Amino acid sequence: MKEKMLQYGKEGKLAYLRIDRPEVRNALNKQTLEEMREALDRASADPEVELVVFTGSGEKAFAAGADISQMPDKKGIDALKENDMQQVYDRIESFEKPTIAMVNGLALGGGCELAMACDIRIASSNAKFGLPELNLSIIPGAGGTQRLTRLVGKGKALEMILTGKVIEAEEALRIGLVTDMVPPEHLKAKVEEVSAKILAKGPLAVQLAKLTVHMGAETDMKTGLLLEKLSQAILFNSEDKNEGTKAFMEKRRAVFQGK
Repeated sequence: MKEKMLQYGKEGKLAYLRIDRPEVRNALNKQTLEEMREALDRASADPEVELVVFTGSGEKAFAAGADISQMPDKKGIDALKENDMQQVYDRIESFEKPTIAMVNGLALGGGCELAMACDIRIASSNAKFGLPELNLSIIPGAGGTQRLTRLVGKGKALEMILTGKVIEAEEALRIGLVTDMVPPEHLKAKVEEVSAKILAKGPLAVQLAKLTVHMGAETDMKTGLLLEKLSQAILFNSEDKNEGTKAFMEKRRAVFQGK
């Protein structure tokens, strides 16, 4: 039986997906990605799970990129046909439940791309980010050229990609690559705090807000506004909307059912 390279754990309404290859700085290989795909299926099917957190084992790395040992024999046609990493990360970005990257150390190459595929990125102050693929004469191939540009702008994205520059968590926060930064000992507590705020909202509204933002970012303003209008119309027909407005008027906490 193969040793697991991704640990799946539940804490309340949170599912933690922990890359567990600390001996290679949590490098991502084919098995890790397959286990990640299976873990996403598991979290999707579990009604008790309302939010998914990605992190890495140990204190040094979130994920230090793709496992380079699997690259030498790959040819161009393989990159086109078997881009498992891009497929998994696309699944994460479009996942129906919110996702948080709990970045506890190095997030390089495919690790940085994994963090960018998540809805929210919370980093420890000792985290580092970079896309150094050009050092191997390849480019970021799991969404890095596209997601980094959308997060930090074309100029900064080109600087990071062309130079292979690795940046500290403080700079990542300043340029908008991460949404928050805390000392390492407070990282999990911060993730739990942010998660609690999200989970206090109506799950239908959370799902449609995520969908509307992600899809709207890929289209023109007019189409995005139409998508927003349609999503709002769906929510105005929901029981949760009635509960939310009623609770507000009655000055009490809403109890949402996801209906």
